[in-house]
Amino acid sequence: MTATADDRSTDGRSIVVIGASDGGVQALSLLIEKLPQDLRAAVFVVLHIPPSSPSSLHRILARKSGLRVVVAQDGEAITDRTVYVASADRHLMIDNGCIRLTRGPKESRARPAIDVLFRSAATAYGPRVIGVVLTGALDDGTAGLWAIKDRGGLAFAQDPEMAEHSSMPESAIAHVDVDFVGTVEAIAHKIVQAVDGDGEQAMTSTKDAQFEIENSIAMNGRGMEAGVMDLGKVSKYTCPDCHGVMVQIDDGPITRFRCHTGHAFSIKSLIAEVNDSIDQGLWDTLRAIEERIMLLQQMADLADRSSASAEARSYRQQAEDTERRLKPLRELVLDPHFFGHDTSD
Repeated sequence: MTATADDRSTDGRSIVVIGASDGGVQALSLLIEKLPQDLRAAVFVVLHIPPSSPSSLHRILARKSGLRVVVAQDGEAITDRTVYVASADRHLMIDNGCIRLTRGPKESRARPAIDVLFRSAATAYGPRVIGVVLTGALDDGTAGLWAIKDRGGLAFAQDPEMAEHSSMPESAIAHVDVDFVGTVEAIAHKIVQAVDGDGEQAMTSTKDAQFEIENSIAMNGRGMEAGVMDLGKVSKYTCPDCHGVMVQIDDGPITRFRCHTGHAFSIKSLIAEVNDSIDQGLWDTLRAIEERIMLLQQMADLADRSSASAEARSYRQQAEDTERRLKPLRELVLDPHFFGHDTSD
């Protein structure tokens, strides 16, 4: 009979949480393939996926693994020898021995978000958790991995030089005292060793209240009710998603932001979101000015038909002046280096 996570002795690691983004399907497939079918742990996987279509990741992983691989279901009891895969547009959380799926606020521009899973696992299972950050852009997973270490768990990261996209593991290694950095195959071996071992660190966290607030926000989406304003000092920035007030959260070397409605950002994801907002604003401005030019040209044509030559010349002159002034804006919009896209990873 398969054991539930809470049936296990507290002497050992029984919860494995894995996060990946760009390039993650291949890395996850290899990692899951290397885990034995008798693994005495439950494995949880978050891959950044678009919200508009269902994921087939569970089928891909099932073809590679002797473990049971399923799409996580809300309220499902956690059992060993099972891989639970996050579904599209839902955060995957662990709470009181069961799985919770929520549509809470996005974190690091993602739903499902790696940080949400990692933080909830750290809160629920503390030293029994192994956190793994694989390939991906930006830095989702860093704050969550820090929470796992803060609660006595283990932190593993893919070797950035072996990752298809190095940014996520690089960030984790730079900000978290990770226990192991290596290839995907080596990480799988370390997971097996940790699950089969009997060593645990003690929980010495001073962030329990913070984690509870953030878990509540991810679960229920009620930032003010959960106490979001108690998480840190009021920030000088506004939320690019909802334009709400944000607080700055400092976790050791990690600085994050969360708004009063619940959206959460790392510094990297915040600048990426701000860049997107600026980009959209510039294109909106470009469109509006081009519409003005077209309207002026149409007004000039109508004036010509009415034999109002002076009026037509005035409209055409305005259109030409507007086009001349629009040129620098168009060049800015089309500049591939304006937002630093070439260094985003």
